[in-house]
Amino acid sequence: MQRLLIVEDDNSVRNTITTFLELEGYAVDAVSSTREALERLRKDTYPIVISDIYVDERTGLDILETARQRNPNCAVILMTARGSIETVMKATQGGGFDYIAKPFELDRMLDTVKRAEASFNEQDGEKELEIEDLPESQMIGSSPKMVEIYKTISLVAPTNATVLLEGETGTGKEMIARMVHNNSPRAQQPFVPVDCGSIAPSLIESELFGAVKGAYTGADRDRMGVFEAANNGTVFLDEIGDLELGFQLNLLRFLQEKEVRPLGSARAKKVDVRVIAATNRDLQKMVEEGKFREDLWYRLNVVRIVLPPLVERRGDVPLLAHYFLRKYNERYGQQAKLTESGLAALENYSWPGNVRQLQHMLERLTILAPQGRIDEAAVREAIDLTEPRDSASDTLADTEADQIRRVLSAAGGNKSRAAKILGIERKTLYRKLERMGL
Repeated sequence: MQRLLIVEDDNSVRNTITTFLELEGYAVDAVSSTREALERLRKDTYPIVISDIYVDERTGLDILETARQRNPNCAVILMTARGSIETVMKATQGGGFDYIAKPFELDRMLDTVKRAEASFNEQDGEKELEIEDLPESQMIGSSPKMVEIYKTISLVAPTNATVLLEGETGTGKEMIARMVHNNSPRAQQPFVPVDCGSIAPSLIESELFGAVKGAYTGADRDRMGVFEAANNGTVFLDEIGDLELGFQLNLLRFLQEKEVRPLGSARAKKVDVRVIAATNRDLQKMVEEGKFREDLWYRLNVVRIVLPPLVERRGDVPLLAHYFLRKYNERYGQQAKLTESGLAALENYSWPGNVRQLQHMLERLTILAPQGRIDEAAVREAIDLTEPRDSASDTLADTEADQIRRVLSAAGGNKSRAAKILGIERKTLYRKLERMGL
């Protein structure tokens, strides 16, 4: 068992924590002031320090700084009944292991201490992995299915053929579309992505074809459509299966004639645009059900590329994981490392959200991993928090609150950026912060 230092000016709280941890088998030194704590830290090296934030004229942040100077691997657990985003950010940026709001269950404290111990044991015995010469492109993979896709891209990119990309959400369809464009004669011209599913049916015609002044209420000027704006370039129509049947005929005519007629205009304009379409739906089945025009499907399906889900290319997970780890280490100024057990946990997961889910998880782990080590426990915790649950336990809520604090710190307090990393809307983040008392 490790020897711990407890710093708490409240006699009742200090004695309770001390007694509880001693009964669990820990050797405990307990002091009531920062002066005593700093003297102890100058004389002895503690692997774990538990300190209140507001002790006396000095704070737990001073203790955190001294403890980490004496022992860079020291796990400092901070407690407070008066939490604020400022103190949380300072504690996180100073290398605090965890931040616990009072009052708390003693089992929560024990769990935190055990997690700190586990991180020491892993550092002693588990190898941290690195991969040299990582590709610069996010479109990584050497599995047979990916190699076939690369071969298809190399053949179709130099042409003007329409391409249809099929695959589950998060498999990288836009990335493939950009690869086709970047390896084509149009590479120096615009690449314009359009999410068909996010545009209201009443607006899709003016969005793609444009509109003249007075064409509809609020049209106070001529508006250029996507196809005209992307002239000589490539338009990527994502989620093509979400287009209404009525508009599908308009798109078919455009693909055949390469002309756009802005809404409200009597004149058509010639444009030179390559179209790459994508869907996560079964268009052939939609054709059979009468939900998608057969002639449009044939017109789009000149060259078809089917992207496999990540679970079918598990061998690509290590390269992808290290690529994203390097990317987010650089972005956030971190030095997180992936361990053998962490990589094994990533490889064994089913990845229902595919590459996009892996990317967001590595971003979160780069920021949140204790002591900068992404091990099996960190990966499993991240998976548990992203998978849907019928109800959330107190322990899960505590872990979620800790992740929110750490992400906010890494994002420099930028709530919009933090919400994106956490995969939630900003208003949801505000509600959670309010519930946390921050």
